[in-house]
Amino acid sequence: MPAERILIVDDDRSVRDSLGEYLQEHGYEVSLAADGEAMRKAFAAGAPDVVLLDLNLPGEDGLSLARWLRANQDVAIIMVTGAGEVVDRVIGLEVGADDYLAKPFDPRELRARLKSVLRRTRGAGGAAKPAGKRVKVGHCTLDLQTHQLTDAKGEELPLTGMEFDLLRVFVERPNQVLSRDQLLTHTRNREWEPFDRSIDIRIARLRKKIEADPEKPKTLKTVRGAGYIFIPGD
Repeated sequence: MPAERILIVDDDRSVRDSLGEYLQEHGYEVSLAADGEAMRKAFAAGAPDVVLLDLNLPGEDGLSLARWLRANQDVAIIMVTGAGEVVDRVIGLEVGADDYLAKPFDPRELRARLKSVLRRTRGAGGAAKPAGKRVKVGHCTLDLQTHQLTDAKGEELPLTGMEFDLLRVFVERPNQVLSRDQLLTHTRNREWEPFDRSIDIRIARLRKKIEADPEKPKTLKTVRGAGYIFIPGD
């Protein structure tokens, strides 16, 4: 099996070099980039499996680059923040990051996060996905085999690994109220706590994609004090 490919985007050369050397020693294929321009050139040479993206970059910051990645590339994103403040974490998740890591961090924690993100984005350990099964979700269609979400016109909508995992959990359990804790368990995101806003943020993002009126959802509905429920269409 080929080594997983990691792209480290950080303007601090010492950080890039030390993390790159550490991950290479543990079997990863590593590319390095100091800014957005270098990041795009790295993609032109070959797409990585995970981008380790620093939030505070000169010029285009990490949030802008994360938005570009989510709109243009099928890749997992781990956002690295300087302060580790909740607001940084929430913003990073809102723009589509799959996970976050606060500096300073132990390289062993980075490896654990990488393994977790790679498991989630590759669907390892989850329920078997029926070959070629397409499921109606709101006014969209979800392909459980290709992980693609398409709108009523057949145009593909961007979908993060975590967003796909959430939709998969819902469509496999229609008309069943699922608590935040259950959603975290089924999507294997146990590093986030049940009260973490990440679930609510992802649900809100999904509603904007699949609901005719996200403010009055009919497909992913909130059950006050209990969680969320997926209501299949006709």
